[in-house]
Amino acid sequence: MKVISADFMISAVSKEQYPHGDLPEIAFVGRSNVGKSSLINSMLNRKKLVKTSATPGKTQMINFFDINHLFVCADLPGYGFAKVPKAVQKKWQSLVEQYLMHRQNLRTVIFIVDIRRKPTDLDLHMQEWLEQYEIDYILVATKADKLSQVEQSKQLKQIRQAFLKDGEQEMVAYSSKNQRGRKELWKLLQKRIEER
Repeated sequence: MKVISADFMISAVSKEQYPHGDLPEIAFVGRSNVGKSSLINSMLNRKKLVKTSATPGKTQMINFFDINHLFVCADLPGYGFAKVPKAVQKKWQSLVEQYLMHRQNLRTVIFIVDIRRKPTDLDLHMQEWLEQYEIDYILVATKADKLSQVEQSKQLKQIRQAFLKDGEQEMVAYSSKNQRGRKELWKLLQKRIEER
């Protein structure tokens, strides 16, 4: 997809603040510091649309972006950042769960994991949760450029074994640096934006 316009809409801390209208939405979810912001910027061919940070836990609200006036990207707070107070973690969790469970416009979730890391209990819990509520998702393993081809194959095998037991779920290995996986991911997304 050619991205002609990508505009920030609003940061929301409650459903009352979500954008109005019926444009389809794609949500991005993943552990803190998994490369979520970099992935969104790379997909949309923008350098600084979504603020990136070396500090985990930077995104504390749901940030909405209008893409080509055709669909909306929702950047959700990352999970699993231990240094954030428990009360704040609970607030984030509640915000994310409410959005994912009740947002009518939601078409699919880009569920992001770091290709270099072993799947954590939190990642597996997120997958379980998405499947329990029958929320469509695409698994994306980011930071592919950080590993050699041999290491990539090894890690992708491990991720597949952890997440893709039935073999039906789609997975894309992605690099925000060299845009590996970009076309493949857009192909899967376009299908969902147009179909539903």
